[in-house]
Amino acid sequence: MKKTIILVFLMVLNCNTKKENNQPIEADVITVSTSQSSPILGIPKLDIKGTNTLAQLPLHCINTEYPNKLNQTIGSDEDLKSPQELHPAFYGCFDWHSSVHGHWSLVSLLKQFPEIDNADAIKNQLLNNISKANIEAEVQYFYGKHNASYERTYGWAWLLKLAEELHTWDNETARTLESNLQPLTDLIVDKYIEFLPKLNYPIRVGEHTNTAFGLSFAYDYASTVNNETLKSLIAKRAKDFYLKDAGCPITWEPSGFDFLSPCLEEAALMKRVLETEEFKVWLNAFLPQLKDKNFTLETGVVSDRTDGKLVHLDGVNFSRAWSLNKISEGLPEYNHLKNIANHHINYSLPSIVGDSYEGGHWLGSFAIYALNSTAKIK
Repeated sequence: MKKTIILVFLMVLNCNTKKENNQPIEADVITVSTSQSSPILGIPKLDIKGTNTLAQLPLHCINTEYPNKLNQTIGSDEDLKSPQELHPAFYGCFDWHSSVHGHWSLVSLLKQFPEIDNADAIKNQLLNNISKANIEAEVQYFYGKHNASYERTYGWAWLLKLAEELHTWDNETARTLESNLQPLTDLIVDKYIEFLPKLNYPIRVGEHTNTAFGLSFAYDYASTVNNETLKSLIAKRAKDFYLKDAGCPITWEPSGFDFLSPCLEEAALMKRVLETEEFKVWLNAFLPQLKDKNFTLETGVVSDRTDGKLVHLDGVNFSRAWSLNKISEGLPEYNHLKNIANHHINYSLPSIVGDSYEGGHWLGSFAIYALNSTAKIK
């Protein structure tokens, strides 16, 4: 027996309606399906109404140029250009990586729900942004004297996640977009292959530079497109970095600005690269408390939703969820972690639609990826 719990009551907004950046987006309801006969409760599942809701967030920002954080090293006056001149494909959503995963969000939603409102208009918007000429300009930016490490590895990871989503979308538009994006995809793959052998120590923070997160998304891409060179390199470096780790201090998390869990992102990466039995032994040493069916994990709490750093804690709730779902995938003894994942998603999901631009420009992507991670939960 199933029932539906309504999480958010907001008005429907046509995607062509313009809103100022400091105004919240109004949208449709997001719902959660629950099963009384399942031990896994409150499983959040996207439906078409929730899809139309979440699509508003990237639609609101992928072509919004300002405000903008360029993260740019300036070598001369010639580098002083507008965001759109510097990044004609990915200039919106406040920063480059958020623009990239904003485009990923739309691709993911179109792929899952072809009947999404204004689907043709969204496809045209994607084709306009991810054009051959725009991507060539993006590639050239990375060849600038000061730009070799630009967006390493967080933006790189999301670029490969976008490429992976396009590759697995059986659609004519996807084939065009994938082809247009390919030069930048190839460049990012080359950058991973060049960089990873040089990295002597992993970065264990809860923000953009977290190594485990950057390797997980790249590993997913490599697995999907059968790039054995990249896949085997990531597996090797992950084992180099993390195989001997034990007793991760998860009670220290989250830090004040975290949007990733260092412990759980690492565990989710190792789930990808280790064989099942080896992973279970490793996990029991790394986070032994996860096997306890009474294990709990408090959600991150945002105190000020207009503060671009403090709102990161909604992101940590979503990223914890997708990591917990990955860790427990195919391991019945860890099924209880799915309840914790669902609680984290359900806690933060109602906040992001009516949010300020500080959260709205990126949290939709995190919500969608977390919701996608529930697909195998029954």
